Amino acid sequence: MRRMNEIDIDKVLTVEEQSFTVPWSRAGFVGEMRNELAYYLVMIDEDKIIGYAGMWIIVDEAHVTNVAILPKYRGKQLGEKLMSALIEHAKARGALSMTLEVRESNTVAQGLYSKFGFISRGIRRNYYSETHEDALIMWCDTLA
Repeated sequence: MRRMNEIDIDKVLTVEEQSFTVPWSRAGFVGEMRNELAYYLVMIDEDKIIGYAGMWIIVDEAHVTNVAILPKYRGKQLGEKLMSALIEHAKARGALSMTLEVRESNTVAQGLYSKFGFISRGIRRNYYSETHEDALIMWCDTLA
């Protein structure tokens, strides 16, 4: 794992396109690489980017933006490694809590986040515009 940079964007887009029905655009990732609040990691297997995760850190709160692993590599606890690395970086930067949104139907991701102490605190109605699916708002109040 290492910090993501602009030269990684094309390979990250491959992960993004295989992970989400409405993937972020290249411009979206370029913006994130230039955003001083953003922190993104890539996971590499033999020079191939197989996953990535990102967050914003605003004062003492971290907000996870994305966590994605190529389908071929799922089920190997790689998402846990990415989340663990995000949490460690957030704590090092002074974050005390962390939040994220997750599809109501994505029980696998919800299970992952629960392992780190995230609990559902609300719903964002129609958060995913392409499917009108609601998002659960999950919080981890204490990054320990």
